[in-house]
Amino acid sequence: MWLADKAAEGSSIWITLAPFILMFAIFYFLLIRPQQKKQKQRGAMLTALKKGDKVITAGGLHGTIAEISDDTIVLKVNDVTKLTFERSSINNVSARANEKSE
Repeated sequence: MWLADKAAEGSSIWITLAPFILMFAIFYFLLIRPQQKKQKQRGAMLTALKKGDKVITAGGLHGTIAEISDDTIVLKVNDVTKLTFERSSINNVSARANEKSE
């Protein structure tokens, strides 16, 4: 009898833990993994930036990259205005330097 009680107790632990394991798996595949993919894509976009790219900052400012260094970017907004931003503040690349806009 003692062994049967131990076996029943062991299986009841797995039955109790199964919903938590299932919830973690669902959270991983629906929330964590897609966020990691987005971060990896953003990192690749930030490292691929080069002079002449047309970009949009997190604040919505549109400009062309005039100068670029490891952690800062100088955007040319118009003919005379140049603004310095952190590289991480770039939100989107609207056109690459080697692409011709139609």
